[in-house]
Amino acid sequence: MIHSTRIELAVPPSAIDHVRGPEHAPVTVVEYGDFQCPACRAAEPGLRMTLERFGNHVRLIYRHFPLESAHPHALLAAEAAEAAAAQGQFWAMHDRLLAPQAHLDRPALEQHAKAIGLDMPAFIAALDDEIYRQRVREHMDGALRSHLRATPGLYVNGHVCDVSGGIHALDERIAALV
Repeated sequence: MIHSTRIELAVPPSAIDHVRGPEHAPVTVVEYGDFQCPACRAAEPGLRMTLERFGNHVRLIYRHFPLESAHPHALLAAEAAEAAAAQGQFWAMHDRLLAPQAHLDRPALEQHAKAIGLDMPAFIAALDDEIYRQRVREHMDGALRSHLRATPGLYVNGHVCDVSGGIHALDERIAALV
């Protein structure tokens, strides 16, 4: 994670983002994540606790930043999450993909999709045809334009929040804003 607090989010929140929390919350956290990243998996419980702790004062937006050179299944996992989103199940898939010990190879992604009740022919076709690859690439471009190099990348109200020393930095930043 980058250490400068001057770095800003290049792509502001929009109606097509994946959002948890109230639309008009005073604090917006944008996370750029990688489903195969151990640090993203480790941060997930802390992010959930932060959302619970601050309730209606914070919303979370999730965007993809699969680090393909280090995580060979991350890109396809991001595409699977987008295919689930097309069926209204982004967060259900997100939660399964970030679960401890979750497998992310193609057969495992199909098992996750079955477990959350997705239309399997549509899901399989989306992965086979790489329908959501461009959307994932657009997220990645936004992360790069935001000077992100590692995951999880967190931005609070548009400004980078370095959590390399622990998720408590996110709580402190939010607490100062609410």
